[in-house]
Amino acid sequence: MKLDKAKLLASAPDSYWIDSMKDIFPSYPALHEDAKADVIIVGGGIAGITCAYLLSKEGLSVTVLEANRLACGTTGHTTAKITSQHNLIYYKLLKQLGAELAKQYADANQTAILEIKKLTETLNINCDFVSQPAFVYTESEDYINPLHEELNTALNFGIKADYVDSIPFPFTIKGALRFDNQAQFHPLKYSLSLAGAFTENGGKIFEKTRVVELAKDEQYAVITDEGHRVSSDILIIASHYPFYNKAGMYFSRIYQQRSYVAAVRAKEKYPGGMYINAEEPVHSLRSHTTHDGELILLGGAQHKSGQGGNTKKNYEELLDFAEPYFNITGVPYHWSTQDCMTVDGLPYVGNMTSDTPNLYITTGFGKWGMTNSMASAMLLRDLITKGDSPWKDVYNPSRHTKAASALTFAAENFNVAEKLIGGKFQPLTKLENIELVPGEGKVVDLDGKRAGVYMDDEGVRHIVNTTCTHMGCELNWNPAERTWDCPCHGSRFSCTGKVIDSPAVNELSMDEDVNTVGKLLNEDF
Repeated sequence: MKLDKAKLLASAPDSYWIDSMKDIFPSYPALHEDAKADVIIVGGGIAGITCAYLLSKEGLSVTVLEANRLACGTTGHTTAKITSQHNLIYYKLLKQLGAELAKQYADANQTAILEIKKLTETLNINCDFVSQPAFVYTESEDYINPLHEELNTALNFGIKADYVDSIPFPFTIKGALRFDNQAQFHPLKYSLSLAGAFTENGGKIFEKTRVVELAKDEQYAVITDEGHRVSSDILIIASHYPFYNKAGMYFSRIYQQRSYVAAVRAKEKYPGGMYINAEEPVHSLRSHTTHDGELILLGGAQHKSGQGGNTKKNYEELLDFAEPYFNITGVPYHWSTQDCMTVDGLPYVGNMTSDTPNLYITTGFGKWGMTNSMASAMLLRDLITKGDSPWKDVYNPSRHTKAASALTFAAENFNVAEKLIGGKFQPLTKLENIELVPGEGKVVDLDGKRAGVYMDDEGVRHIVNTTCTHMGCELNWNPAERTWDCPCHGSRFSCTGKVIDSPAVNELSMDEDVNTVGKLLNEDF
C-alpha cells in the first residue's frame, strides 16, 4: 500500500535525541554579571563541551557560554555516527595534500573513536554506545575503482577496512567498504553527562547567554546580548559557525548545508551496521534502540541552507528512498540539521589567524562532527597546554587553499553574491493581495518594503524584516521548520525573528513605520 507521507509527517519536526531527554534535561543559569576565567568557550555543543572538559582536567578555569540550550543545536540534530569512515575521503586527501597530512586526519579520527569510548567507560556514561561496522557502498559501476583506491589508502593509514560484495539490505550494490570498530551513541546523553563531569570539576556553564561582540585589550573579552563582559587570556570560538568571522574571512570560506533525518518504525528488524552510499544523492542509515522499540534513522536530502524551496519535500524524499526496502509503520520523529562546510572539506581547528596566538576556532566539521569534535578538542587542548599537536597542520585554519578548493571557493562566493543581489530585486506581492493559512509564511511587499509575514496556528500574523542581520542577504521562508533562513551564510531565525543559527547574532527588526503598518494590518485581518 502506498505510504501517506503527508500524514506520517504531519507533526512538527522533533529530534528524538532532545525529546527523549526532556524530563531529565539539566538546566544551567544565564549570565547576569561580568566574569573572568582562564579560558572562555563560546558554544555549548559537543565540541565546546568536550574542549571544556579536557581543559578543566588540565587545571584551567573554564567558562562555557551557550546562546540557547546546551547541546540542542547541531549536536541535538545529528545522526550520531562515531566513525573515521567519512565517505570517500582518504584517497582524495592523499592526492590533494600528500600522505603526511592525509594520515594526520586519519589518525585524528581513529583516535577520537577510542577516546570517546574511553570517556564513556571512565565516567560511566550510559549513552547507548554500541560498536558497529560502518559501510560505504555504491550502486554504480563508476565507483568501484574509487572504492578500491579508498580501501588501499585507508589500509596504508592503519585503518581496518575490507572490500565486500554485499550488505544486508536488498540493494543491488556493485561493491562496498566495511570499516570495523566504529560506533554509534545517543549524543545528548553523552554530551550532557560530559558537561556534568565538567561542572563537578569546577567548570562553569551559562545558557541563554548569547555572545554578540568580541573585544581585545590586555585580554580577550566577549560581550553578551545583555551587555555583560567576560574576560580571559584564552578564547575558543566553538559556536558551530563562528559568531565572529571577520578575522580570517571565514564568511567567505564556510558555507552551510541542511540535511534531513526521518526516524521510522518498520516491520523488518534492522540488520545492524551504519551505511552511506558513495554517489549522489547521498543517503545514510543506522538504527537506535528505544524503550518503545527500534528506530531506523534515514538521513540525506541535503541542500545549501536557505535554498531548499519547499523543504517539506526533503522529508518525503527520505521516505521515497526507504519505501522499497522497509514496510514503514510510522514516523514518530523527523528533524533537520545544519552543517558547516569548508571549501576543501576539512575542518578549521587552531588559531583563528596566524597572528592571534590565544584566539582559537573550531568549525567546519561537515557531516562528520562526532569524531571531529573530539579530535578538535584534543588538538586545542594540546596547543593551549603544550604549544603543539600532531594534527595541527591538517586542521590549520590558515592552511593554503589548493586549486580544486579554489574552484569551490569561487563557486560558493559567486552563489552568495547572486543571492545577495537577486534577493533585493525579487518581485513581491502586496500583503493585502495574499492569503495565508495557519503555519504558512511568505515574503511580501508591505507598504513598499520587503517583509516576511507568518500566520501562527491561532491565526495571528507575525511580521518581520527579512534582511539578515549578519551581512544583509534577504531571507527565505522554510516551511518544514517554520523559520526564516539566509541563503548566503545559513543564519536562521524563528518565525518571530529570534536568532536560531549563527553567524547572525542580532534578532530581526523592522523600521518603526513598517512595524506600525504591520500592527494595523494585523488588526484588520
